[in-house]
Amino acid sequence: MSVLDLFDIKGKTAIVTGGGRGLGAQFAETMAESGANVVLCSRRLENCEDVAKQLKKEYGIETLALQCDVTDQEDVNNLVARTQEKFDSIDILINNSGATWGAPVADLPLDAWKKVIDVNITGTFLMSQAVGRVMIEQGGGRIINISSVAALKNSMPEMMDTIPYNTSKGAIINFTKDLAVKWGRYNINVNAIAPGWFKTKMSKDLMEKNSQAMLAFTPLQRFGSDDDLKGATLFLASNASKYITGDVVVVDGGTNLM
Repeated sequence: MSVLDLFDIKGKTAIVTGGGRGLGAQFAETMAESGANVVLCSRRLENCEDVAKQLKKEYGIETLALQCDVTDQEDVNNLVARTQEKFDSIDILINNSGATWGAPVADLPLDAWKKVIDVNITGTFLMSQAVGRVMIEQGGGRIINISSVAALKNSMPEMMDTIPYNTSKGAIINFTKDLAVKWGRYNINVNAIAPGWFKTKMSKDLMEKNSQAMLAFTPLQRFGSDDDLKGATLFLASNASKYITGDVVVVDGGTNLM
């Protein structure tokens, strides 16, 4: 087997939650460009349908777009069942769906805290549980949880007053490490990616207001591009990382070092 063969995921099936826009669409494109069939899901079906059509046309792979609220166990179970019906196996899960809320801690509504925690943590758990059952039965798989550089360091309130988001992304790292231990015996690799500053609908306004300060704390002196997560994603989805589990790949231009 050549070193390039280790990165081969042609014919595999990947589920990407929150795949209709932003980083989710970037993860989905990475899978499709590498030859994997892709299932995209989010609460807004039309976004996923648009991305699915584009990926199928451009890369010639099979796609499936489904509506799914990752905090709803019935939705999650339906997603998994529909994926199995179409593709039989589920080889890769990318838990990307996420929510955030910006407010001073003293003023943060409880409903806002619960929403972010529910989407980011409970959603990751429910998807991992449902897909994990399939992976256990089929003899293995790859789970990639999307954390954040915000989980690795504190942030001044003037720049990022988002304590429920930061807290939830820290929890994702612990969840990843513990699940890796629980499911290693089933040949399931569980790892995480912690992105830095990438312009998405969720982060655009924050980055525009604080761009100079953010870049001052980024050693590579630029924000993430459309290609900067592709290598790490393919690495963790393929046999190139088959002896790595419970780890966090930080893709942030060095922000966490400052």
